[in-house]
Amino acid sequence: MKKSPLFNLFFFLLILIVVIPMLFPFLWMFMSSFKSQIDIISWPPKFVFKPITGNYQKVFGEQNFLLYLKNSSVIGFSAVFLSLIIGLPASYSIARFRQKKLLMLILVARLMPGISFLMPWYIVFSRIRLMDSYTALILSHMLITLPVVVWIMSAYFETIPLEMEASAMVDGATRQRAFFSIVLPLSMPGVVTSTTLSFIFSWNNFMFSQVLSMEKTRTLPIAVYNFMSYAEVDWGGVMAAAVAIVTPAIILTMIFQKYVVKGLTVGAVKG
Repeated sequence: MKKSPLFNLFFFLLILIVVIPMLFPFLWMFMSSFKSQIDIISWPPKFVFKPITGNYQKVFGEQNFLLYLKNSSVIGFSAVFLSLIIGLPASYSIARFRQKKLLMLILVARLMPGISFLMPWYIVFSRIRLMDSYTALILSHMLITLPVVVWIMSAYFETIPLEMEASAMVDGATRQRAFFSIVLPLSMPGVVTSTTLSFIFSWNNFMFSQVLSMEKTRTLPIAVYNFMSYAEVDWGGVMAAAVAIVTPAIILTMIFQKYVVKGLTVGAVKG
């Protein structure tokens, strides 16, 4: 049935009401990254201004942004990779053998505030001389990424019929062969979802890098913190650094949007 123009107009306005409050902070952040300090703090806010690129020159020229970018990439990809190696078999075991208590234990570790792990990590890594190392940050970030992988994939594995594995094992395949040949290929949307979300969580993490790293291994969120001082906050630099940090995460989410939605909703209609 063809909808009336009035209905389409109402639907469009409803979408605008929902979307504008969500997009406005990002648009304001993007505009402020091209403003001078005076334009940013002026009241009423200026929506028409002369754009400048000095804030980005500070980020990439003065703050060693490329080093922070490399550190965040190495730590994020390594933490996600190790979490997939450990989390995929663990979530498969939880799903197939109904280990709900183990799943809850892993989720409790994710729900606990990260600061509760910070002091033990600091003591351990300082004693074994791993402060300011990739190893310390990768292990600490796995506290974030591993529960995400297990949480998403255990629900996804439960949607795959047992009969598919049983038929493969009747033909002589081991459970491990059935997992790698049948279950894992069918679970690729869930793998993409867990990989994307866990990488974004690791990419945006600030607390572990602030305490466990020094000059060599500081990550991108520290670039934002460097523009804040006791006397003044360089809002232009903060906004430019924030834009540079969130852009890869937004691009990654847009690329895998279809898989993320499917991976997050796969268990919602399970009977």
